[in-house]
Amino acid sequence: MIIDTNGLMIPGQFGVDIFSELERLGFNTCLVPSASIKELEKIYARAHGRDRIAAQIALSLVDRCTIIEKSGPVDDIIIDMAIDTDAAVLTNDIELKKRLCSKGVTIIHLRGKTHLSI
Repeated sequence: MIIDTNGLMIPGQFGVDIFSELERLGFNTCLVPSASIKELEKIYARAHGRDRIAAQIALSLVDRCTIIEKSGPVDDIIIDMAIDTDAAVLTNDIELKKRLCSKGVTIIHLRGKTHLSI
């Protein structure tokens, strides 16, 4: 299971515990590309208000994940990782979801702002 940048921001934005939700869906291991962490750090440094708080919460959660050292465009890294490891991806990013769907990758997303769904 791979979590992208906005997937990590779900707890701060919507108050949903993504780890218990992922476990409920049968996923126990979470991978995060280091490029996503860099994105979160940029958001935290530049944003204000809710987005900054959500990025801060997301950064505090990454220690519960395995960090995969990869650099480059985050979406490309996530797609390559998902195909290489046959992993599902947690994202709400519409463009990334379209690209993942075209490659046959399982997508997990926030549903009804209350829970995750496949």
